[in-house]
Amino acid sequence: MEPDSAAILPDFDEEVSFAFSEVISEGGSPNFGLGTGDLEKLVLLSPTDAVPRVRWRRNRITVRPREGWLPNVAYRVELLPGVADLSGNRSRGRSIVTFTTGAPFPDGSLNGRVVAWSTQRPIPAGLVEALLLPDSLPYRTLADSIGNFRLEPIPRGEYLVYGVLDQNRDLRWDLREDFDTVRVAAGRDSVGEIWVFRHDTTAVRVLSTEVRDSLSFGITFSQMLNPYQRLPGDSILVRQLPDSAPLPVLRVLTQAEFDTAFRRATPDTTPAGRARADSLRADSLARARADSIRADSIAAARRAAEIRLPGAERRQLPAIDTAGRGRLTTKPALFDKLIIRVVQPLRPGGRYAVEIRGIENLSRVRGSPRSVLAVPERPPTDTTLLRPRPRPDTGAFRRDR
Repeated sequence: MEPDSAAILPDFDEEVSFAFSEVISEGGSPNFGLGTGDLEKLVLLSPTDAVPRVRWRRNRITVRPREGWLPNVAYRVELLPGVADLSGNRSRGRSIVTFTTGAPFPDGSLNGRVVAWSTQRPIPAGLVEALLLPDSLPYRTLADSIGNFRLEPIPRGEYLVYGVLDQNRDLRWDLREDFDTVRVAAGRDSVGEIWVFRHDTTAVRVLSTEVRDSLSFGITFSQMLNPYQRLPGDSILVRQLPDSAPLPVLRVLTQAEFDTAFRRATPDTTPAGRARADSLRADSLARARADSIRADSIAAARRAAEIRLPGAERRQLPAIDTAGRGRLTTKPALFDKLIIRVVQPLRPGGRYAVEIRGIENLSRVRGSPRSVLAVPERPPTDTTLLRPRPRPDTGAFRRDR
């Protein structure tokens, strides 16, 4: 890699070069400065908002900013995994070149994790963009396969850190992509978890309504709702049409709360259900057995570490992770449906006007959507189904003589 990392080059006007031991592939998509080329997708140049000039030079990849190297700036060039040779073998490691054009060499860092709030799981290769305040210089990197990231070296200071679900893989944050931000004060290096979600400045709308039972109906909305908001019963107005007679609301529940309170859990007695239950029980026993074996091995290793030869240093074993490192911070699950429980049974064949006041989406934008609930008629009882069917005559045919 050229130039060498940690170099201070006030008059630098060359290209950053990554050289390989053999000829590399330039990919099927050429580099046109749009961030869509195969090699452009593998280079992160910070701090700049423009797509850098990435060129293929047989066994080298060269990088240069479109605006040129600016004076007194700390630059960070990161080559991501995925560089392929002519046989299709791809690199797995990252290469980083950091140098300055006159500014002091940076020694700061930021680390954290990017998590998708909708799935409650880390985002592999999530885009991380840290803006140095107040200059808004952007420094970028990608999270690893389990959502963890470490951005270094960067200048010390206050940062506004973006976590982005980069759906089109252009290494840029687009307005339609899920994201969230965390402000990190100067002197801190831990960002924590960035819970990414879809931001929307418009209020929620009602997509559909459905009757659940004689006293409950569900409402599905166009966006995920704020899980920290608990709507009181008087925020839901239900009026029977056409006379607009009010129907009092007893409770407003999420789908999970409704299933817990009003739905019985019936065991699946089908062969597939029994097989699934047996498989889950076997997996649970296997995990418990593995945990027991692991705990016994750690205890035995610690006992062996206590025995040492005279004059030999005691081997230090790593501490047991009792805090559950790798687990995500608890956050409520997202939902886009509410169940409304009323005090009087819904009239079959009736129509009800429904208004929800002050409901919030994830961006805390409030709205008062309206809809009409149509209760279906009860199906008429078919008495013919209650009559016993005539039993077929299975006796042999016999002709009377």
